[in-house]
Amino acid sequence: MITIADIAQLAGVAKSTVSRYLNGGSVSEATKRKIEHVIKETGYTPNAFAQSLKAKKTNIIGTIVPRLDSYATSRTLIGIDERLREFQYQMLISNTSQNLAREIENIYTLAKQKVAGIILLATQITDAHLEAFHEIQIPVLVVGQQHQDVYSLIHHDEEAGYAIGKYVLEKGHRRIAYLGVTEKDIAVGVKRKEGFKRAIREVEGCEVKFFETSFSMAESVIKVPSIIEKFQPSMLVCATDNIALGALKAANLNGLTVPADLSITGFGGYELTEMMHPGLTTAKFYYKEAGEMAAQSIVKLVNGEEIPKLTLSNYEIIERESVDKRVLHEL
Repeated sequence: MITIADIAQLAGVAKSTVSRYLNGGSVSEATKRKIEHVIKETGYTPNAFAQSLKAKKTNIIGTIVPRLDSYATSRTLIGIDERLREFQYQMLISNTSQNLAREIENIYTLAKQKVAGIILLATQITDAHLEAFHEIQIPVLVVGQQHQDVYSLIHHDEEAGYAIGKYVLEKGHRRIAYLGVTEKDIAVGVKRKEGFKRAIREVEGCEVKFFETSFSMAESVIKVPSIIEKFQPSMLVCATDNIALGALKAANLNGLTVPADLSITGFGGYELTEMMHPGLTTAKFYYKEAGEMAAQSIVKLVNGEEIPKLTLSNYEIIERESVDKRVLHEL
């Protein structure tokens, strides 16, 4: 690999002169021509990452994610990366493995690495987060969670929850189990459930019970059988597609047919939910597009431009085969 030292030796100049040239500093025309000739002959490509770290203003956007083995995360990252490249910025990914202490640590670490801004795919916003944002004094955009003191981009979780609620009610279901996650996660654990509850309040004669699990598909497989046995719902509304996929497996393992014996819905719109049988009815979030929006917003913040404190991404109810229609007078 050709280095700056090699370019300097071949051009007959000091390494600092080559470095100054690459960073747009003052170099004589004769020296510039010599360096350019060597670069062309060797095919040398500057290390943009290293250049950015040395510059007063970097072109690196730090992106903190809670996990890498997630469809939502991967699609969001693709959107961020593609849009940042259009703006001549680079993405530096930091994974926390769903460890909040590590998440806070990564905020400070990225700031020390002189990133221009930070996109945080958050599961919750704590006082420690707010303190870190204040101390690092660089632009931060939170994706997936909302806080009044932070620039946020969220999926329309509450409205999606309301839309799913309306959908299952229109299908005639009145005995419904809702399988959610911890309320520490405001978007998934609270907002989706609040939207669903709002839809339920608009009709009479519903019997709804709420249960909690983790984001793990495996835990859903374990928890769903007891819900079916004790409550016997006609509909199971799951707070994520992963939970819904676990529920589908649990239903099959217990000899139930979806949707004849049990209807199931999710949130997310993962590609897998379309390919499986039965296909999963779900509230689809546009993660890649949200990533693109996040990238555009953070670049504006880095450049001192104004953006709304809160940005909402789109959703759509995708109807597939996992929900049947119930005749109300038979219930």
